[in-house]
Amino acid sequence: MAPRRRGVVAMIHVMVLAGGVAALSWEVVWQLQATLAFGVSAVGTALTLAATMGGMTLGSLAMGQQLRARCVAKPLRLYGVLELVIGACGLMMLPGFHALTVLDTAAYGAVPTLTPWLHAFGMFALMAPATLAMGATVPVFQLVARRHRTWVAALYGMNTAGAAIGVLLLSFYLLPRFGVQQSCLVVAGVNAAVFLLSLALDRPAAVEPAADAADSPAATPLRWTPQLVVLCTGFVTFGLEVSWFRALRAAFWSTSSTFAILLAAVLIPLALGARIVPFLRRRGVTPAPMLLAAGVAILLGTPGVERLDLLPAVPLEPIRTLAIWLLASLITIGPAVLFLATALPIYLEEHPDPAATGRLYGLNTFGSVAGSLVAAWLLLPWIGSSRTSWLLGLAVVAAAAALFGRRGRLVAATAGAAALLFAVALTSSPGRDRVHGVPAGHGEKVIAVDEGPDFTASVIDWKDGARYLYIDGFSATSSHATNGHYMYWMGALPARLHAAPERGLVICFGTGQTANALRRHVSGRVDVVEISQAVLDLASYFDVNEKVLEDSRVVPIVMDGRAWLRRTEDTYDVITLEPMPPNFAGVNSLYSKEFYEIAARRLTADGIVTQWLPFHLLDPWDAASITATFLAVFPDAILWVDPVIQTAILVGRPAGNAEPLGEIHPSATEDPPDWRLTDDQIRRSMLLSGSALRSYASHGRIVTDDNQLLQYSQFRGRLTHQDTKLAQRLNEAIIEQIAGRPIYRIRR
Repeated sequence: MAPRRRGVVAMIHVMVLAGGVAALSWEVVWQLQATLAFGVSAVGTALTLAATMGGMTLGSLAMGQQLRARCVAKPLRLYGVLELVIGACGLMMLPGFHALTVLDTAAYGAVPTLTPWLHAFGMFALMAPATLAMGATVPVFQLVARRHRTWVAALYGMNTAGAAIGVLLLSFYLLPRFGVQQSCLVVAGVNAAVFLLSLALDRPAAVEPAADAADSPAATPLRWTPQLVVLCTGFVTFGLEVSWFRALRAAFWSTSSTFAILLAAVLIPLALGARIVPFLRRRGVTPAPMLLAAGVAILLGTPGVERLDLLPAVPLEPIRTLAIWLLASLITIGPAVLFLATALPIYLEEHPDPAATGRLYGLNTFGSVAGSLVAAWLLLPWIGSSRTSWLLGLAVVAAAAALFGRRGRLVAATAGAAALLFAVALTSSPGRDRVHGVPAGHGEKVIAVDEGPDFTASVIDWKDGARYLYIDGFSATSSHATNGHYMYWMGALPARLHAAPERGLVICFGTGQTANALRRHVSGRVDVVEISQAVLDLASYFDVNEKVLEDSRVVPIVMDGRAWLRRTEDTYDVITLEPMPPNFAGVNSLYSKEFYEIAARRLTADGIVTQWLPFHLLDPWDAASITATFLAVFPDAILWVDPVIQTAILVGRPAGNAEPLGEIHPSATEDPPDWRLTDDQIRRSMLLSGSALRSYASHGRIVTDDNQLLQYSQFRGRLTHQDTKLAQRLNEAIIEQIAGRPIYRIRR
């Protein structure tokens, strides 16, 4: 190959890499915008995935048919045009998602039963142009490879490698530094740069043979076997992603940073698998042995995936923590994904016709959607994550056996059986005998497990007699009188500061202590908005809530809290907010200025909002930022630190009331003994208000839907999630310094 041609091929690989960077960046942004438009939910995630992958499937099939038997003189330029379309459509989606939010609110007010249909139609209509263009690029890769004499598998691998870079770049640099809108401009700039480079590199010419004779595969008719294989590998890969991610999120927490790392841990071996295909083709390796290796690797790797949460937690610098997470994920899931990733590129090389390429890629993408949905909605709730992985591994072994001859089938059956015995023998029975994320030696008994499509909720009894609710490995709440003390006061405190509360709203149910406290202090109805039906179903396991959901005045609503406040026309005297930790994926939307503005519109004239401020889970800068955002909408506010557990609660209301909250004498009520505080103890726990609270807030920055300050700041600060004691001490020291007095404490 001449030096100039080698340089052109190298630049083409860079272009395709950049296209992958942009593609995955857009997909992450679209998922983020979908949660703001429709709320965080498993259905919303499924719709986004179906719209993205469905569009790519149709785009691949359509472009393959269009290119069939056509002479395209400038395939590289065609690829550049597709990238330009993706960038332009990506930019238009931001106002498009805003329009869907407005339509959703109007539709729910008119005919609530129509909103799921609106979600589905709106997502597909909005995302169709960009995703069709994304899918159309793969058949074009075939023409580019033929025109410039390179491997289509190499181009596909570079595009996938770019996707891995894209998710890491967006999550750890672009979004934390620039926010959503400016990040979209950068990503669109990448698409535009690919287009401009395609103009510079492509030249009019007749279409040439795909490669040198020694390297070129002969075109063969597309049989059913490769179509079924790529459908199977797509199904299994995404099914495993759902199943294994459930365990890995419990090990590393369900933050946006974790999701980026786990997605990269899948994309990297996918890219490597495609890149080694030229090597495999030269040596005559077929998909059969690679599939057998993949099935065995799935079964052998599952016990390791199960146990990643048992690795000792050692506080490290954020970058080292990231590296360890990525390495651990690659070691456990990487081999299986790498072997699975070879099937599609091998068949793409065997079938250089663009129509065949479009069909193969389309089937693989369709299988990916099906695998994700079947695993999340059927297999995990039915048999759990580990058994789902075993079943998918056996499916791959069976596919490999079907491709072998008689002797090969015997080898495949023997290897699969041995690997399954290994997996079963070494399983830690997560969800049955233990719960992911529970520290060794503390869990005594698993009481109940619900592995739903969005997360796993578990009830366990510890040896100290307390009962805990775990969500994807995180201890969300417990019945322990000390640990749950603040939960009662999340409902009781705002109600006692209100003159005569009649109606309340609890966003995020947990074990029900806050809802129980609020129903004790309001005279009318209490709405409980919880994102998961599983959490409500497990409420009966916690006596501490005193069967609150059986009270006719308490109305449970399964919905994202932000979506409910935006859709409803009801108003409340008290609204309490206790979502998952602020840096968890999707939770930024319940701490942003835009959300507080929605909540303010749902308050009565003298209504009060209460927001949990978990000192032990927040960098001091993030804690101050939440406070600054809260004050921007509710300037009449106090910071109350629970005297028993020392977690903070922000209590606020819009300006305009004659008597500030910090000067109101709490109303007298009779509280249960475990939660009781005197009026003096309540007032001594009010640490900051007025100018002191504003001084504290001045150290932070207002959180918005655009800057995603909390969701993408986990590794920008000094602390990781392992530094809970240090975070607590730092936040307490800052509060005490500003307050001019120590935090009031009660020992129980």
